Amino acid sequence: MATTNRIGLIGGTGPEGLGLAMRFAKAGDEVFIGSRSLERAEEAAAKVLEKLPDARVKGLLNAEAIERAGIVFLTVPFAAHREMLEELREVIGEKILVDVVVPVEFGRDGVVVTPVEEGSAAQQAGAILPRAKIVSGFHHLPAPDLQRIERPMQGDVLVCGDHKVAKQRVIEQAEKIEYVRGLDLGGLANSRYLEALTAVLLNLNKLYKARAGVRIVGL
Repeated sequence: MATTNRIGLIGGTGPEGLGLAMRFAKAGDEVFIGSRSLERAEEAAAKVLEKLPDARVKGLLNAEAIERAGIVFLTVPFAAHREMLEELREVIGEKILVDVVVPVEFGRDGVVVTPVEEGSAAQQAGAILPRAKIVSGFHHLPAPDLQRIERPMQGDVLVCGDHKVAKQRVIEQAEKIEYVRGLDLGGLANSRYLEALTAVLLNLNKLYKARAGVRIVGL
């Protein structure tokens, strides 16, 4: 039987964070949706309860959501990434932080990756939070599909990080989502490839009017 986790979502009121909240709540985890606005956090929790009346979910301010969680997911836009982490550095402390943020820009020619001095959003998180156990993953699960909780998901979650125990916990967390497989992609330096692949998928989905994800064959 899968272990029940306490999951905190920073930026949990956005489409991706809300979708992950729904899936983890469906799996039986206790979910804390964080926001800078308590009203928005409570509204997001209410949306989860509309679909899952028995869910253990609560909307809180970011700091309180983090304090209650064992694993923290960061799902804010990249423009807010550095500021949010610096603001919450002390409360995150040594916790597992799953960075789902993708540094991309939407332009006339499609989606392009925004250069990050540290190499990737996840590596930037590691520089800002030296005590935290940073894991990069969950970039390639489309938010609309995550929120359709009556349907199984399709795809693999590629995960990388330098802390082996934390990475394994996140892989196990990914596999709580029906038909999703978690795969180890090695050290945190590989996060730049995960983030860049997201831009590729976004461009494909726009061109083909689809919601393509990632499935690794041969493993």
